Amino acid sequence: MSARRLLYVMDPMCSWCWGFAPVANALVEQAQAAGVDVHLIVGGLRTGSGSALEPTTRRYILEHWQAVTEATGQPFKIEGALPDGFVYDTEPACRALVTARSLAPDCAWKLLGLIQHAFYAEGRDVTHASVLVELAEQAGLPRIEFAAAFDRADQHAATAADFTWVQDLGIAGFPTLLAERDGQLALLTNGYQPLSVLSPLLGRWLERAACA
Repeated sequence: MSARRLLYVMDPMCSWCWGFAPVANALVEQAQAAGVDVHLIVGGLRTGSGSALEPTTRRYILEHWQAVTEATGQPFKIEGALPDGFVYDTEPACRALVTARSLAPDCAWKLLGLIQHAFYAEGRDVTHASVLVELAEQAGLPRIEFAAAFDRADQHAATAADFTWVQDLGIAGFPTLLAERDGQLALLTNGYQPLSVLSPLLGRWLERAACA
């Protein structure tokens, strides 16, 4: 049987990835039901700036969030979001997922949903390690073990490796869904699409991959 994987390339602090979350969850279930492994890869949407958001950038982002909620129905807490001084650095949240992935892959998917909901629906600052450790514990990861691993050099390196892999493929937007068979990648989507479009597309790939 050919080696098959579904690769979900995203960023936990990408608004369209939050909008795509229900679709992604359904597609993950569809792939797993067909015996296909699903792998989470973090993209590094906004990393390393170290600077607080400018007011004009904040307004632009919040307008973007409004467009995402109108298109997808996912909840966003707009009032009070991205307060003065907020540094929009997605590296810590990405590293939290990479850390969870190394400790317990199933928990990484749970943690993804918790981070997204905390940031977008609750307005929590998921750039802070203390918040990420709390959410990781809610996802089923041992608090002390996760906190220690989160700060290790190997997790920083693994997160950077994900970013590099994504950049080397030329992936410029999230969410991106790739189907892999025997090392060959097929693009299912780059950007948001509804489940009604993607589920049949994934189904056809699963059928072809099963016959290969």
